[in-house]
Amino acid sequence: MAEIRDITTPLSDAAARELRAGERVRISGTIYTMRDAAHARLIEMLDAGKPAPFDLRGAAIYYAGAAPAPPGRPIGPVGPTTSVRMDKFTPRMLSEGVKLIIGKGPRGPEVIEALGRSGAVYCAATGGAAVLIAQCVRSAEVIAFPDLLSEAIRRLEVVNFPAIIAVDAAGNEVFESGRQAARELIARRANSA
Repeated sequence: MAEIRDITTPLSDAAARELRAGERVRISGTIYTMRDAAHARLIEMLDAGKPAPFDLRGAAIYYAGAAPAPPGRPIGPVGPTTSVRMDKFTPRMLSEGVKLIIGKGPRGPEVIEALGRSGAVYCAATGGAAVLIAQCVRSAEVIAFPDLLSEAIRRLEVVNFPAIIAVDAAGNEVFESGRQAARELIARRANSA
């Protein structure tokens, strides 16, 4: 079984550039939850010359909304949102210094290009594992846009949050390599039939 790399946020440029597509990681440190509405508001703030509610340099953003916390827990289930929905916001966030983004599913070519330009990486978290991911959260605090309820920006302190580097800073991605491997397997099976 492949080794799992431990990474800590905020992530430096050098640390982000060392990560490779397909690598399994455990993330510890601070991550911020953001979905569509929070991204749109944050970019409006930046365009208006207002400061972001957290330091974007080296930041890790997790495309997720949180369910209410059960008794004794800092957060409820907190699974990844389909990342392509954030593609229109991602290049701007990366240009502001974000180094790590976490979601599920493939990204568009503009995002892959922006990851390379900014030296950032995209991680895939396991969809359907919201309860298990919540076990990695040690604390959760709403820091912006509380009116968005579950989609407010939250600062999460996490330990050993599991993910896979889906797109690295060099533009390598697991989704395309996986599709190519599947095409080759299908072709081999067709030729042997």
